[in-house]
Amino acid sequence: MIQKLTFDAIELLKKLIETESFSSQEDNTAAHIEDWFKSNNIEYKRTKNNVWAFNKYYNETKPTLLLNSHHDTVKPNSAYTKNPFKAIVEEGKLFGLGSNDAGGCLVSLIATFTYFYNHKNLKYNLVVVASAEEESSGPNGLNSMLSVIPKVDVAIVGEPTLMNLAVAEKGLVVFDAVVEGTPSHAAHPNDNNAIYNSINVLQWFKDFKFEKGSKALGDVKLTVTQISAGSQHNVVPADVKLVIDVRVNDAYTNQEVANILQKKSPCTSITPRSLRLNSSSIPIDHELIKTGIAMGRSTYGSPTLSDQAVLTCPSLKLGPGDSTRSHSADEFIYICEIEEGIKIYIELLNRVIA
Repeated sequence: MIQKLTFDAIELLKKLIETESFSSQEDNTAAHIEDWFKSNNIEYKRTKNNVWAFNKYYNETKPTLLLNSHHDTVKPNSAYTKNPFKAIVEEGKLFGLGSNDAGGCLVSLIATFTYFYNHKNLKYNLVVVASAEEESSGPNGLNSMLSVIPKVDVAIVGEPTLMNLAVAEKGLVVFDAVVEGTPSHAAHPNDNNAIYNSINVLQWFKDFKFEKGSKALGDVKLTVTQISAGSQHNVVPADVKLVIDVRVNDAYTNQEVANILQKKSPCTSITPRSLRLNSSSIPIDHELIKTGIAMGRSTYGSPTLSDQAVLTCPSLKLGPGDSTRSHSADEFIYICEIEEGIKIYIELLNRVIA
């Protein structure tokens, strides 16, 4: 059964690659996922572009384990040398947009759910969600499903981790900051030039360190990623606008980070766009983690953001593929990584829930 599920999962991934599914435009990939559930006689539901199901013998008295990954993609970059919408297999690699992030994870989790769908007397209920809008953190993704699906007690989020256990994940807060000065004609003296004022502000951001580190996630990482000012050569602008990307460890809440920067930064103003993308983690002594370690999988803290950010329950990030390939030109996943991923997912759940 595992061999057939693996073959079918790879074929599903090929269909997903060859179907455009940018965030909020996942209608057709959702239809392919629906076809999988239909062909495997699994009752499912579709909420917008999220396709989901729970195991046949769901029992509301048992805890629920969520299996989640996404079927939306970013847009292909200009460095592609292969057709991003063509599933190409070469030398054991399956090329195509979304193959690694996160199509391989998604089809592996769907295959795993299908394996357990008809099992009786599981210790956990299983709910699978093939979600939309992960890449854009949009309003109609997994976050919108948490009030629709049964209450979740723990989750496995499928993102490429080389099938190692990402036991924590940094949160994200993006800030818009303003450095003000005095607007003037460039020909006249001006000791309050906003652009010059921004030099010390940029240096402050470069040097600033949050006090509390994290064993799993290291330090909070703060990076100025955008700067804009001015309209023409002979006008000193009134202000300089900055964008700051802050990756938050589990020693702080997003609100605490916002409070610190608003109190200490030398900007005229600094405003968070959203505080909802929090850091996430799972206790190292959770049975999923202890079992994964016993299977020889290593643990680490992930610097990248995923749908874990919208979950309030303990969550583990785990999946085939390599995060460094995500959003890259000529994206690919090894076929053997999918084969290994399905085997490890099934063995892990066999030990924990069967």
